[in-house]
Amino acid sequence: MERIEARPTDGLSYSPAEPRYWERPGLEKELNRVFDICHGCRLCFNLCPSFAELFEGIDVQGGEVRGLAAGLKRRVVELCYGCKLCEVKCPYSPKEGHEFQLDFPRLMLRARAVEARAKGLALRERMLGDPDRLGRMGARSAALANWAGNFAPARLALERLVGIDRRKKLPEFARESFVGYLKRVGPPSAPEKPAARVALFHTCFVNYYRPEVGRAALAVLERNRCAVACPEQNCCGMPALDGGNVELARKLAQANLATLLPLVRQGFRVAALNPTCALMMRREYPLLLGSEPARQLAGAVADTHEVLYELRRAGSFERGFRSTPVSIAYHVPCHLKAQAIGFRARDLMRLIPGVQIVSAEACTCHDGTWAMKKEFFALSMKWGEKAFAAMTQAQARVMVSDCPLAALQIEQATGVRPLHPLEVLARAYESDGFADPVGEQPGG
Repeated sequence: MERIEARPTDGLSYSPAEPRYWERPGLEKELNRVFDICHGCRLCFNLCPSFAELFEGIDVQGGEVRGLAAGLKRRVVELCYGCKLCEVKCPYSPKEGHEFQLDFPRLMLRARAVEARAKGLALRERMLGDPDRLGRMGARSAALANWAGNFAPARLALERLVGIDRRKKLPEFARESFVGYLKRVGPPSAPEKPAARVALFHTCFVNYYRPEVGRAALAVLERNRCAVACPEQNCCGMPALDGGNVELARKLAQANLATLLPLVRQGFRVAALNPTCALMMRREYPLLLGSEPARQLAGAVADTHEVLYELRRAGSFERGFRSTPVSIAYHVPCHLKAQAIGFRARDLMRLIPGVQIVSAEACTCHDGTWAMKKEFFALSMKWGEKAFAAMTQAQARVMVSDCPLAALQIEQATGVRPLHPLEVLARAYESDGFADPVGEQPGG
């Protein structure tokens, strides 16, 4: 049988804006090529269940990728939860400028998108892919929605009807959304000479479930003399893209582009509170929309801690901390690593006097909506064990993660709800900021 060439085939495409992205023959060529390269390399053998399943399947076929059954290929695609750690480690990727142009996570996204276009989206993917709709529905009656989320018969029905595992801890709806809070009190007043101009991308998760993170962000940015705009926005689109709903992802991206780009052109940085949202706008919007405005927006997006760290470098970061958490177990989100910007949240928290930080760099394996699904929940907890163990073994007074879904997964495993780094900084500016030494307990 003719060997599989490692160089890209004529089916290579990572952009939904290209017609060939949707051509199944080209997709199959690329799946065979990439699977063959990965099988020969095996650098990512211990990163996620996709690779474990792939390598075992190819080994059974005597090393021949083209003998893989279609069902096994689908399984490999479904097991990829998009942490992007393989892309971080891969020596053959576009970011490394390698001729193989191998991007395993984007190829898995493409496979799901092609499948969804051919067979239609399942109810679960339509539901989980539109978190703004879920948020609006739950926010109408937060108490009732939260009760149902913890009521065993309701969870059993949800599992049977939709496929969301009954054991999965769900985020609780806030009594007042972050947008509601902004309407009530307004954003901070801009200083006469702002140290930075920031358009806050608060994210749908913070808006509906963790508005206290948004309030902490405003407090820290105000303390650091930033002019803050809070533009209208919706979900970044990553959940939709991850579920194969490219059209919804495009619609959401275009809506954010329309409200954020005018501020960018006025000199604002778009500061995201969630590494996944920053990654989506930076890396995926240019491919998803295929436009120069999308590339302009991508160039202005930052993690919120990047903006604050730039102030530190300029000597204008506010260091007037009045309390300390003493010790922190800090989980480093995978999508933060994928952006290769350094661990700026950790570096800023290190400025708090008397603090000691232990970092946990393993994946929690929540990754979007993957851990919520009945067929993957147990796997998510198994593959996240290394991260959970690192967080508990640190024996720190406070657990911290930039990623709200990683925090939810850590809470599921440990019973402690991690704080966001901006909550840590906001509390450290107050004299009694750490009266509760472990952060917020569930339901707090």
